[in-house]
Formats: sequence, structure tokens, C-alpha cells
Amino acid sequence: MSDKRTYYTLKDKIVTKKNMYKAAMEVIANDGSAGIDGVGIEEFNRNYKVNMRELYRQMKEDRYEAPPVLRVFIPKGDGCERPLGIPTVKDRVAQGTLKRIMEPIFEKVFCDCSYGFRPGRSQLDAINKIENIESRVTSG
Repeated sequence: MSDKRTYYTLKDKIVTKKNMYKAAMEVIANDGSAGIDGVGIEEFNRNYKVNMRELYRQMKEDRYEAPPVLRVFIPKGDGCERPLGIPTVKDRVAQGTLKRIMEPIFEKVFCDCSYGFRPGRSQLDAINKIENIESRVTSG
């Protein structure tokens, strides 16, 4: 069955306490480091009700603004460093809240040849696809 619905607004589907709770549980289960505000998963959890109530109100009133990400550098095997941006826990919950609703909608319209930032697809999948096409072209 094909879902051919047209969405004019998603806010009423995104900003729900149930959706935000599920996003928060995913962020908490994933653990991770504190962002620029220094608030880690454990501290966010200690103040869970206050944090979620504030985030819900901000999103409902269109007042949520993502804070800057914390820039850190992680070592690579070749001795170089790779920059990494770490959002705050609260921002990860906000992002997860949006992702949970929007990803299934937009996933249906992406081309099969698109690999970037898609669930269950990686850079290696894209490389393998190219190598398979190349091997068919050169052998055929």
C-alpha cells in the first residue's frame, strides 16, 4: 500500500509529548558526551521533567533555538585529528523528535541511488554499489 498523503504542516505530529518522550529515551540509551552547556546524560536525566517541559514549551511556541555545538578533535589512526561537533543533550532530543516523524516521510521520496545520511546505508554501501556497476560494465 502506497502512502500518498500530502502534509501541509507536521508540527502537530512532531511536537507531542509521546514523540518527544520516545526521542529522549533514544538519546538517553545512546549515551554520549555533554555539549557546550556541560550537561551530560546523567544530569539531563536528573532534571528530566523540567528539561522536557521546557523543550516542549519552546518547540510548541516556535521559540526553540539550537545552541552552538561543542567542537572537539578526535585522533585518527594516521596521527591527524578529525573535528567532531557535539550537540547538547537537549538539542539531540529536539533533533530526534523531528527525525522520528520526518525521516519516514522523506525516505519514501529519496532516489535509490542516494546514500548520504540515510538509515541502513553507509559510505561503504555506496562504494560497493559503484564497484558492482563498474565490474558489470568492464566484464560485459
